[in-house]
Amino acid sequence: MTDLKKYTVAASGKMRKVAYDKLNSDVNLLAWQHSGRMPAEQFDEWLSKADALYSAANIKIDENLLNKAPRLKVIAQAAVGYDNIDVAACTARGIVVGHTPGVLDDAVADLAYGLIIDSARHLVRGSEHVHSGRWGEHKGLGLGCDLARKTLGIIGMGNIGSAIVPRARASKMRIIYHNRHRRADDGKLGAEYAGFEVLLEQADFIVITATLNPSTKGMFDAEAFKRMKKTAAIINVGRGAIVDTDALYDALATGEIAYAAFDVTDPEPLPGDHKLLTLDNITVTPHMASATVETRDAMALLTVENILAGLMDLPLPVQVPDQWVNA
Repeated sequence: MTDLKKYTVAASGKMRKVAYDKLNSDVNLLAWQHSGRMPAEQFDEWLSKADALYSAANIKIDENLLNKAPRLKVIAQAAVGYDNIDVAACTARGIVVGHTPGVLDDAVADLAYGLIIDSARHLVRGSEHVHSGRWGEHKGLGLGCDLARKTLGIIGMGNIGSAIVPRARASKMRIIYHNRHRRADDGKLGAEYAGFEVLLEQADFIVITATLNPSTKGMFDAEAFKRMKKTAAIINVGRGAIVDTDALYDALATGEIAYAAFDVTDPEPLPGDHKLLTLDNITVTPHMASATVETRDAMALLTVENILAGLMDLPLPVQVPDQWVNA
């Protein structure tokens, strides 16, 4: 049996208690559990000793970082997305990379559905209206629209997109989707495949759940917004850079589209004085789709499982799909 205590694991940020307790009992754990930012020199010292890295998805993992961590065998990120990680550089060094899909599907789908409802019924704007002391002054608040009999377009019909479908069907929505490849089970799922341009033209609400990659980066540009209905709303719980921020601003400001509700932005975090926040037809939440106690604990524990498997030279429970080290 592998003696895990001989291994050192460094964490890039504060860990959930369940993950900290588990790793701390099994390995030599170096983790900053205090408030405030960890000193850079402290983290660099830990990297020099680390056999594994618990990434809180708060750092860029590139050649520069890898050069500081010559002993690394495994990197496990407590997130689904991993566009902050240079996977090719890790692969070249024989470092396996894990992430945490699956365990957050329902939490993200719940928030996405909530943003769809907000786009239709302007819940955030209504609350702000009351807080401003203007209840009874209906001018400027406007009417919302029904979800029933509207068309929802989903960009990226993976686990999260699939979890949104039954929520939207409960609101009697028609659902179309666009993927790189059509799903064989879409009939059973209750969704129709559509080309990208067809989806743009038909959807009343578009929700983005896709990952960020060369084929999705900037796919929602000025031309895409021009193809959408003027009454349409766009919701993004995928990655901010899938949408051209300047094009989004122009589309909202000129009435090219009606509304946007984003949990992810480009840049991120979005500065408080950003021009998007001067508009009254956008809701922005602070990348909180997976922010529930149950989901964050599950993500943290899966990250621990990935680390321990990598240290023992076992297949990771969930390795990133575009890396095949030790496969």
